[in-house]
Amino acid sequence: MTVLYKRFVRNTVGRDFAVGDIHGCFRGLERALAQVSFDPSCDRLFSVGDLVDRGPDSDEAVEWIAKPFFHAVRGNHEQMAIGVASGRYDRDTYLRNGGGWFLALAPWQQRAVAEVFDMLPLAIEIEAERGAIGIVHADIAGQNWTAFRTALLALNATTPPRALMETTLWSRERAARRNCDGVPDLLALIVGHTPMTKPERLGNVHYIDTGAVFGRQLTMIDLGTLFE
Repeated sequence: MTVLYKRFVRNTVGRDFAVGDIHGCFRGLERALAQVSFDPSCDRLFSVGDLVDRGPDSDEAVEWIAKPFFHAVRGNHEQMAIGVASGRYDRDTYLRNGGGWFLALAPWQQRAVAEVFDMLPLAIEIEAERGAIGIVHADIAGQNWTAFRTALLALNATTPPRALMETTLWSRERAARRNCDGVPDLLALIVGHTPMTKPERLGNVHYIDTGAVFGRQLTMIDLGTLFE
């Protein structure tokens, strides 16, 4: 059953990190983990989604999703793959967006990968020392996290409304407007989707997609030191 919202209790034995859009650049992710001496036995890694497309190792995404320390939300690129596998999204459009690796798979393989992607939540909430941290791919639908979370919990196992999906997976409106209002009932909201030249913060919304697939640095942040 698809779970649209997942909550994680505070990590009292290790560290929590969040990583920007990976887009198949898993060697870069491995280097970033090595640089912080990541310990998979106690540390956790949260992803803002878009694990696949454009980069060289997109076929490794399912393997990473299965790792017990790795927790990702769904990105618009995972959603495109789900749509292609179910016949609801245009194959040529997906190809133009880097989905060639997926389209090269046999239909049964596409369905198997899409089933894994469909299990990714739209939102993750992490309990931290000073409050709750939210993670979505692009933005939240609505003015606050509580209402957004309530909507997701009410929808679990059903298809979310198109408007909610569009905002959560595709919206760039907050970044385009340089809106610093933030999300009032979160310590921080971590998002990707909108490529930045460096990590940026608008209010308490942290943009960590820095275009690794385009040759720039893959951003990974320590959630425990977010406000130090």
